[in-house]
Amino acid sequence: MNVAERLPEFADAFPFESFNRMQAEALSAILDREENVVVSAPTASGKTALAELAICKTLEREGTALFLAPLRALTNEKESEWERFEDMGYSVYVVTGERDLDPRRAERADILVMTPEKADSATRKHDSTRYGFIRDVDCCVIDEVHLLDSDRRGAVLEVTVSRLRRLCDPRVVALSATMPNVDDVARWLDAVPATTFEFGDDYRPVPLEADVRTYTHGDNPFADKYRRLYRALDLAEPHIRESGQALVFVASRQDTVRAAEKARDVLASRDVPMGARGDYDFHTETQVLQNQTLRKSVLDGVGFHHAGLSREDKNNVEKWFKRGDVQLLFSTSTLAWGVNLPARCVVIRDTKLHDPLEGEVDMSPLDVLQMLGRAGRPGYDDAGYAYVVCDAADADRYRRLLHEGKEIESRLAEDLDAHLNAEIALGTIRALDDVMDWLETTFYSVRAESAPDRYDYGGRLRERVRGTLSDLVGGGFVETGEDLGVEGTALGRLTSRYYLRLDTAEGFHHLARREDLTEADVLRAVADAAEFDSVSCRQSEREAVSAVLSGRGSGLDDGNRKVLAILRSSMTGSTPGELQSDAWVIRQNALRLLAALREFLDRFAGPAAANLARRTEARVEHAISAGAVGLTAIDGVGSGRAKKLAGDGIATPADVVDAGVDGLVAAGLSAGVAERVVESARDLPVVAVDWGDFPDAIASGTNDMREVGVRSTTGGARAHVDVTVNGVDMTDRTAFLGETTVPVGVFGGSVDEMEYTVTVSFPDLPLVPVEESRTVRVE
Repeated sequence: MNVAERLPEFADAFPFESFNRMQAEALSAILDREENVVVSAPTASGKTALAELAICKTLEREGTALFLAPLRALTNEKESEWERFEDMGYSVYVVTGERDLDPRRAERADILVMTPEKADSATRKHDSTRYGFIRDVDCCVIDEVHLLDSDRRGAVLEVTVSRLRRLCDPRVVALSATMPNVDDVARWLDAVPATTFEFGDDYRPVPLEADVRTYTHGDNPFADKYRRLYRALDLAEPHIRESGQALVFVASRQDTVRAAEKARDVLASRDVPMGARGDYDFHTETQVLQNQTLRKSVLDGVGFHHAGLSREDKNNVEKWFKRGDVQLLFSTSTLAWGVNLPARCVVIRDTKLHDPLEGEVDMSPLDVLQMLGRAGRPGYDDAGYAYVVCDAADADRYRRLLHEGKEIESRLAEDLDAHLNAEIALGTIRALDDVMDWLETTFYSVRAESAPDRYDYGGRLRERVRGTLSDLVGGGFVETGEDLGVEGTALGRLTSRYYLRLDTAEGFHHLARREDLTEADVLRAVADAAEFDSVSCRQSEREAVSAVLSGRGSGLDDGNRKVLAILRSSMTGSTPGELQSDAWVIRQNALRLLAALREFLDRFAGPAAANLARRTEARVEHAISAGAVGLTAIDGVGSGRAKKLAGDGIATPADVVDAGVDGLVAAGLSAGVAERVVESARDLPVVAVDWGDFPDAIASGTNDMREVGVRSTTGGARAHVDVTVNGVDMTDRTAFLGETTVPVGVFGGSVDEMEYTVTVSFPDLPLVPVEESRTVRVE
């Protein structure tokens, strides 16, 4: 079926001239009907074109299409790939957590690209100005809908799609790799039989031969890793010798590099003909690579690919692999989900991987099937060969997976309390009957009907929901009203807004009720969060953890002590090498939790406590001293510049303004940067306290009322002004500085002197609180 004949206005949107057999059979359901569509088809059979067909139909009607990509890395690839739509005059906008949202661009976009997590956030905030665009989606394309079965992410996709359908009822086009229970997904999405497709292996461009191979254990995990590598090379070598290509999946970024280095030596010792060291043109071409290890490796025909490489390096490796200059490629699982990069032989070397938040985990069955599906190069190979290398004890499990596939299950029950709390906080659920109505919109409800024994369906489901709702009420997340009505509390709403586990929210709420909070209290509360419960502390890391903590963290589990050690060492930029591999992921999650804790403290403890959390957050992020942390509030000042300025005695935004451009240049900043930094510092508040006619003395037994003025001499911000007398709270006020006045009672008590202290703190900025004192004699 010719593309230009069927879609003359959108022919340039497709990188080929004719639809294949699978695409042609599904085309009419997408273009000529209005119902929701579900397509299950083998990997590499061309499902992306079906997504593009649905998008074209939406654009033709001047609607907005939303594409849900399973990984953040893939959203960036779609942005690049769909420049074809941009060239046709349509706007493509990617919304991810790593970019600042531009609401105007999102609102005007014709094609939105998001991960399920970002779409979840947008639908939760749909009534805000920033995220109102999500209510205008006309078509939602779900790429890899079998992600529903993912342990941590499946429930997010499930509730997000259900919520989106309630918000704006878009047409849904769901695409999936082969799954046995495609009809369950179709029932969930209300796709009729005529728009539900299950394409079998005969639709694969290249037949797949998949099998399991075991290995014998060595003396330790390190030796086992190399035994699996030799096994993988044994499987790949015959294909490489026949000018084929092999793709080997390993557990981590570092493993891709180490395996490639070892493979080069092994293949050279086996005299396997490969590599292009004598090819002058290719040698010249590789000079563009930023990663020098990769440049040396590809000349031997061996490459590696992972998310830590620059986009240019990844693009070049993919190009050379497609061209045949790289014959053996080591990669992490990200490649299997996104890039269309098939090989004659695919080997999964590692079925277990280390997750910084979960410890050692089995690779998900979905990832395994996705990787193996990359075997077979259309137009080049008569068959694809795929192997799982695993422990003998796991072999039968993987053989069943290869031959029977994996039914897609709902993961909603695993986090039912958190998702139920979110829907109540949003106002979706206002009564018990609404709970059941909401549940019926989920994939969980469909699977519970299909497999009642597995899901404990029937009357017991209602009991379970009642029990979960009762727990939410008991925990203070939900309150009940008249006529069995339910409503989210401030605690419940904050928990939903920051995607917190309920145990973590309870811990933060409890911390907010304590007095005299310290930085140590804040760090411990975050390290002890339920989000870190599965963090493991390996034997090789324990000595480093103990050295950092020096006796602190008693009572915490080993994994939580490791988190605390990473947070503490991050504040000084001294994270031990033994903890570096997990530090980035743990730190990023901790920064999210610190931002949440700041909001909890602001709401339940007050702005001064919130400022403490904000300063702690900035120290963890920027590795800066407590005295200079305020510098990080200045736009354009990160860890490096803050340390440079602090080292020259410039420790606060006020110091920056006083130093001026010349002072910053003397401290080591370039003139252009210094000008921008000074300008940004002027946007921040610099506090001045005006004591007015505050007396120096007062007669014993008399009282007087005076006013103390507090103002900012530069920019403004929300501030908390607290007045104490001899350390006892007297009065406080939260206001936007600007300028404000605080009434202060001066009284002659039984002591000889009264020390009045005004403390100004900023809950939203990492500025060190400003204190000024006056002493009044009692005569």
